[in-house]
Amino acid sequence: MKEIVAIVRINMMNKTKKALTDIGVDAFFAQEAYGRGKGLVSSHLLQGAKKGYEEAIELLGDKERLYPKRMVTIVVPDEQVSEIVETLIEVNKTGKPGDGKIFVCPVPDAVRVRTGEIGEKAIA
Repeated sequence: MKEIVAIVRINMMNKTKKALTDIGVDAFFAQEAYGRGKGLVSSHLLQGAKKGYEEAIELLGDKERLYPKRMVTIVVPDEQVSEIVETLIEVNKTGKPGDGKIFVCPVPDAVRVRTGEIGEKAIA
């Protein structure tokens, strides 16, 4: 089993939900998230701004802030990972910074609380 965590733009969430449902993925979680990519800000500017250098603060502008995103979490059998990742990329790719990230992590086990089912039966 794998956990797929996708960070997507807020305005892409409805398209993402529909695309996942269209490929048969009905069970997932979505949460509000805030963050920024490393490409949006220079660490040297941040350090200068923290030291109080006005030039750095001016150049930094509003880039130091965190941007609202959505975090989608899906736990699926290994054989579904490729299709889901491809779908997430297809739906969310604009070619501009801020399109998001996808993380794929191993899930050693799962338990369905209601029935006590273990492993892939718990997520089926």
